[in-house]
Amino acid sequence: MLHNFTELRQRAAAGRQYRLCVAAAADEELLAAVALAADMGFVKPVLVGDGETLEPMARAAGLQACSIVHCPQQDECALTAVRMVSSGEADVLMKGRVNTSEYLRAILNREHGLRSGNLLSALAVYELGEYHKLIFCSDSGMNTAPDLGQKAGILHNALSAMRCLGFDMPKVAALTANEAVDPKVPSTTDAKALADMAAEGKTLPCLLEGPIAFDVAFDRDAAAHKGIASKISGDVDLILAPNIETGNALGKSWLTLNKAQWAGVILGTIRPVVLGSRSDTAEVKVNSIALACLLAQASPSLGEHVEAAPAQLHTSTISLSAKRTQ
Repeated sequence: MLHNFTELRQRAAAGRQYRLCVAAAADEELLAAVALAADMGFVKPVLVGDGETLEPMARAAGLQACSIVHCPQQDECALTAVRMVSSGEADVLMKGRVNTSEYLRAILNREHGLRSGNLLSALAVYELGEYHKLIFCSDSGMNTAPDLGQKAGILHNALSAMRCLGFDMPKVAALTANEAVDPKVPSTTDAKALADMAAEGKTLPCLLEGPIAFDVAFDRDAAAHKGIASKISGDVDLILAPNIETGNALGKSWLTLNKAQWAGVILGTIRPVVLGSRSDTAEVKVNSIALACLLAQASPSLGEHVEAAPAQLHTSTISLSAKRTQ
């Protein structure tokens, strides 16, 4: 169990340092977050962008040691960063001042991208003062109206990530409007099918209930009032959203009305990918970086690859000579 982002960042800092490659890194608040993560000890920054712009910005942000990969063409930054992560020259990918669709195209590039063969999905993690631990939610940012097969893929991605974080048996709520299975409401039939799959051992280990409404999932009194004998009520780890609108609205309501903190990553790639909003605070960006680094640290194959990778990047000083693209 992770109670809050302080614990998550502390756990990341207790592991190895990972090379964080930022695509189009010329953003003051982003660089401030990268500097914080570097100071906490879990990243070695690799900044991709125009070197003449990036060098003074990096110094102003307080970055004491990083590599700058000179890429003067803004539209080439995402693919350059993805190539470096795919080749093992960097370990974690992060979005800077680059359009999200352009960023995703680079990730999905067939020659140099980060495809794993699995469905790509977004995993969001929230810290609310009113809840006793971090809440995971998927998918609130990539798959708009997933069918049952896609929901199974989203669930697999999320459970795989949570296993990396130490969750042996996550409590999962397949969220719907109510607990009745109604053929006219596909989210309810999908939720029931997923619950059956979990009960039959056809998913990674988890305790999944569905269909289940939000009040029953998070309020034991509501479950008792409705006569529902839930084993997850009031102690949910993961919300499986029925569609992007539900996941997105739920998350944004927490951020807006509950002043929640959050972190976000893309799952289904061969290496950890950070995907946030340009409007995210430095603290949110650090949370996402820490989450991605924990996922990298927990991957044995990734760890072996990093150990074997040649030290091609100079991280002791800010330098334009680290690598240049033509």
